[in-house]
Amino acid sequence: MHAQIPARSALVSLTAFGADEVRRHGQLWFARLCRAGGADGIEVRGELLGEDAAGELDALAALADPAALVRVYSSPRGLWDAAGGFDEAAVLEGLDRAARLGAGWLKMSIGGFSPAAPAGLEALRGLLDGGPVELLVENDQTEAAGTVPALSAFFHAADDAGVPLGMTFDMGNWHWVGECPLQAAGVFASRVRYVHCKGVLRRPDRWVAVPLESSAAPWRAVLRALPAAAPRAIEYPLTGADLARVTGQALEALRRLEQSSHDRE
Repeated sequence: MHAQIPARSALVSLTAFGADEVRRHGQLWFARLCRAGGADGIEVRGELLGEDAAGELDALAALADPAALVRVYSSPRGLWDAAGGFDEAAVLEGLDRAARLGAGWLKMSIGGFSPAAPAGLEALRGLLDGGPVELLVENDQTEAAGTVPALSAFFHAADDAGVPLGMTFDMGNWHWVGECPLQAAGVFASRVRYVHCKGVLRRPDRWVAVPLESSAAPWRAVLRALPAAAPRAIEYPLTGADLARVTGQALEALRRLEQSSHDRE
């Protein structure tokens, strides 16, 4: 039985504070800050865990439980490895860490999955059946795991194998792979359970993440195309001298902007 994530929750992905700062202070420090700022939940990042990952996850769970903070565990590892093999160890690690954290959702990318050789889907179904953690597949910033064709092929194969999966829809990542987020929303909206909210701007050499209201992308139209009740997470940079205040303001802005986008329907 999967844990239920409250509808319309506003979360913060702990990467929003910058990898160097999070590694310096630890994710627990920033989780406390998010709680103080009024977040409904946090997304804990596997790539930012310290050497004692188990101890850090236990401490995060101990903080989040009394505060009823929603938790998502994000694994940096793909479901399939770069050679196209199903990475059972990565999935097991993700499920174990998510359960330890008390997270309802485990977020992963498809990695090196190939529709021509979909071996591993039955094994994935066996790992997920009856467990307390729901797997959500995210569009990342790679051609192999972040484009509409790649993800469509995966979801079709998974459905055929009896592994229906929901999706984490990252509004910004589509730009990194040259895709239109609004068109992607039209394709995947029925699968979307969770939304990464970040705007984007194009610099001469690269895309950068920015707050939604600073974005060059049609973020209001994208939000309108996605399920209104799907929890949202801030995943753009949060910086400033008073980070708790900055975080609180960003969460208020997210709630206000998200509501206004649906009010315009």
